[in-house]
Order: sequence, then structure tokens, then C-alpha cells
Amino acid sequence: MNCSVKGIAMASLLAITHQATAADGCGAGEGQVNILSNDFPALHAVAAQAEGCTTNKLSVTKNQTKDHRDLQNAALKANPAKYSTAIVSTSSIVPLLNEGLIQPLDDMVEKYGQSLQPSQLIKVDGKVMAVAFMANSQHLFYRKDILEKAGVEPPKTFEDMIAAGKKIQQMGLMKYPVALNTKTGWNLGEEFINVFSATGESFFKPGSAIPNLNNANGVKTLNTLKALTELSNPDFLTFDSNSTQALWEDGKVALALLWGSRATAILDGEGSSPEIVANTVLTNTPVFSGKSTPGATLWWDGWTVASNLSPQDAEATFKVMTHAISTEMMQANQEKAVWLIEGYEPDPSAMGVIATVQEQANPYPMLPYMGLLHSALGAELPDFLLGNESAEQALKDIEAAYMTSAREQGFL
Repeated sequence: MNCSVKGIAMASLLAITHQATAADGCGAGEGQVNILSNDFPALHAVAAQAEGCTTNKLSVTKNQTKDHRDLQNAALKANPAKYSTAIVSTSSIVPLLNEGLIQPLDDMVEKYGQSLQPSQLIKVDGKVMAVAFMANSQHLFYRKDILEKAGVEPPKTFEDMIAAGKKIQQMGLMKYPVALNTKTGWNLGEEFINVFSATGESFFKPGSAIPNLNNANGVKTLNTLKALTELSNPDFLTFDSNSTQALWEDGKVALALLWGSRATAILDGEGSSPEIVANTVLTNTPVFSGKSTPGATLWWDGWTVASNLSPQDAEATFKVMTHAISTEMMQANQEKAVWLIEGYEPDPSAMGVIATVQEQANPYPMLPYMGLLHSALGAELPDFLLGNESAEQALKDIEAAYMTSAREQGFL
């Protein structure tokens, strides 16, 4: 598969100049539109806009759940598909592509997609397979008041971040000053992928599905993660985005690597104090000393159209979802995401993602076998982080688990 995700993010975030006409009403006709998506504020805004298209001849329903990844393949294999659209991200689209569960959109883009920008069209092997509407990345959040009390500068590198966390801890300012999304499974795998990206090493050996982690850069990544988790609460293997957001809003951490899509909720003052909000700074993700690539991966979120649909439902879904990501929706929810939609002007909550894009973070690898490596990382890393095995053994275990899955699925 060939997809320039970094190009999409850069073009859309930094040089949105093409004028498009906002959709005026839905004009979607008759049919059923069923939306499956993740569960966070930006996606609530998109789904609410879609639901506004409902008429007595057009049904629009939604299921917004953090378990969307586990549901999507089985739901779209049904005939007709249980959901007419799955809202996907850079990684969750891959299993749907592998099994042919979403359809090319080129014909409908030509007929009904005049309001979409070329940079929103996610092309795989030359065909439009999704329409992107927001960008996301993990990046650094820091408390400037706590750093000032500790007498340390805002960290630019992972080495700086670890040193700052140790100083805050040693001075008794906070017991566990650092937080990352390190919940066993997908979240933990993503943290390894982000930090490994900063080494500049590729995840696979050139032109193959053979992993390339069991080396000095793999060890460096593991040791960096261990040093950061040693500055985190001992419950770090339970931390997902909801946990880390709550820790930040409670004033329990001073340095965190969190998703940009959480920034609005953290800065809105709800569930936190004015002092914490006023001292929260969003900036680009750290690099390794002597390197320039941020320890993050660039992501997009976008919608698809299921393969197993009647032509009527497919067309209605395309029209409703195009309306759902209109300029009108974006303007009413400007602060909820880094929108890849015509006319978007970033506000303070977007600055961490935009800075990470500007520093040229790598896109998440959109490869058919990347999900298997991600799963192996999420399952095998806890033993190392808990001190039960060496970095070298952990990397051997990760590669062995991945190789077994990759052989079973025919990639090796």
C-alpha cells in the first residue's frame, strides 16, 4: 500500500488554501446510515452533524465506543454490513483494507465530493479509500509553574524530560511527575512505536515484513520507556487517555505525552483548576539528543464506506458523511480537533500537534503487517517494564511473537 500520510498532514495543516463550497443541507435521499466510531469529542461533533440529516426516509444512527476496533471487521463482514461507515484512523483502516471490507470512493467523490479538498482523500494503491477530516498526534504537555519551581527548562529531548522528572521528584514537588498512555495492549505498543520513531530506524528490514527492532535502537527505546515509567505512578500499565487526562486535571503530573485530541478537554477548565489550566503548555514531542525526529507518529481520522451495502445506502452514507465534516460543523466545533477541513484556523489546543507536524514527525506506518507488530509490542513489553526480563530478551520475545502471527497470516 502506498499512502503519503505526512504529505496529507502537512498540506492540510499548514497550507489550506483551496476554496470549497460548504454543503447546504444533506440532499442524501433515502436509505440507512449507521456510523461506528471511537468515542471522543471531535467524533461526537461529526456524528451529531450526521444525525441532523435524519428524515422519515433517511435513518442515521451511531455507535461510538472505545471498542470500535474490536467490532469493525465482524460488523462489516455481515451482508449487508452492520455499519455503513466505520470512522477509522491511520492504523485501524488497514484490517478493513486487508479483507476488502470498504469500497473505493472515486466515483462518488467525482459526483458528490466537490466540497472535499484533494488533501483529505486517502488513496491506497491509487484509489480513494477514506476521507480524512482531522489530524492527531501525541505530544508533550508540561506544567510551566512546576518546571520553574524545579529550576529546569522545558524539555526538548527525552533525556531532558527524564532529568526534569527526576528533579521534580527529588525536590518533593510531585511524587510521580510523568504520565504516558502505557496501558497494556494497544496503548503501550503505540508508546514504543512513537519513541522508536525518534531513533530514525525503520520498523522493518528494507522491502520485507521482517522486523528490525532487535538492535541498539530497540534497546535505547526500551530503556527510555523504562526511565519514563519509573517516574510514573506504579499503576502505569493501566493508563489510557482517560486516566492520563484525569491525572493532569487533578494536578498530579507535570510532564505527559498525550494525544492532541485531549487538549481541548484539558484546557476547557472543566474538571480542573484555573491554576492548572493557566500553567499547561502544549509543545512538540521530544527528540533524542543529537537527533531531530520527534518521538511521535502522525495520524489522521477519516470515514469509509462499507463494501457490503446496497448502492442506495452507499450513496446516502457518502452524502451524509460529507455533510458531517462540512465547514459549518468545523466552525461550530473549531476547538475540538486539528481539522483537515477548509477554513480551519488553529487555536491554542492545536499547537502541540501542529508543532509536531512542523518538526517533521513520521506518519504511523500504514503497512498490512504493522498491526501484528503493534499487538506483539503491547503484549510483550510489560515484563520488561516491570523488571522481569532484560531489554534484549524483551526484543527477542516481541520479534518471535510477531513472526508467529506474520507467518500465520502469510506475510512471511
